[in-house]
Amino acid sequence: MKINVMNMTVCAVMLALGTSCNQKSEQDAKIQALEDKIAQLETSNTAVTPVNAQATQVADAATLGSFEFPAIEHDFGIIKEGEVIEHLFKFTNNGQAPLVISNITASCGCTSPDWTKAPVKPGEEGFVKVVFNSSAKSGAQAPTVSIQANTNPSVTRLRLKGTVTPKIAGAAASVGPVKR
Repeated sequence: MKINVMNMTVCAVMLALGTSCNQKSEQDAKIQALEDKIAQLETSNTAVTPVNAQATQVADAATLGSFEFPAIEHDFGIIKEGEVIEHLFKFTNNGQAPLVISNITASCGCTSPDWTKAPVKPGEEGFVKVVFNSSAKSGAQAPTVSIQANTNPSVTRLRLKGTVTPKIAGAAASVGPVKR
């Protein structure tokens, strides 16, 4: 009985070693195949495009407008809280195609934009009007508007900057601690 158990143990060990060696050789073959593929990719000059990548094309200059702003920033200086500032940014289309503004977004709810809705032909002028409401604002302010258009780059940012002084809640308002 001891011999049978011993024989079975020896057979099991030999079978395990044979299977282990077989699995090891399969793993070695897979590793070698991957290393060969990596070497092939490293030596080829072709770029591999991921499956989920979107195709991009270089934009044709004939289809683009081009902003030319005299200034993309306006300093409104120092104003009192509650004042509303309005600035008109004028631009010229220096591109080869009509410039179309598709959207303008403001950096905060205190700023609202308006703009030329019709396509601006090459050589013609358009505008972006930015209105800043300083209610509930104080200190240094720098709201921006982002313009999306058929230009290169496709997004252009305009900025207002200045300082808002807070309202004083009454003529007898004190500055600093009061000693009693």
